[in-house]
Amino acid sequence: MDPNLVLAERRLEQAEETLREAKALASGGHLRGTLNRAYYAAFYAARALLATKELDSPKHSGVLSLFGQHFVRTGVVGGEHGRALNAMFRLRLRSDYQDFIDLKPEEVRQHLDDAEAFVAAVREALSSLLGDQEDAQPTGNS
Repeated sequence: MDPNLVLAERRLEQAEETLREAKALASGGHLRGTLNRAYYAAFYAARALLATKELDSPKHSGVLSLFGQHFVRTGVVGGEHGRALNAMFRLRLRSDYQDFIDLKPEEVRQHLDDAEAFVAAVREALSSLLGDQEDAQPTGNS
């Protein structure tokens, strides 16, 4: 299998594990932790798709920009997912670095739902790419 697809699958596994962490934190009422892990679940999923094109960035803003350019603008994933990723990034930054931030449970819940939808959309896109990869493989029945 293509090493980029192996990396993409690994990153998607990481995203799914991080999403489970976010849900566990949410069930305990830990708003900051939930928001942090929800964002990172989406971030890791975005990097999974970037791996399929041998793209990455050392900066979060670079990952978000590349994701938008190569997967949202091209229609691989819907624009709502690109907007959700950017919104999670902004609120996660405020939550992580501002001492006095009043997170609203419903806002954090919405971001968790958005992260879950984002990871599902990436999973679907990756499955499609994997299917295309398998279709392109020679069968040896020539």
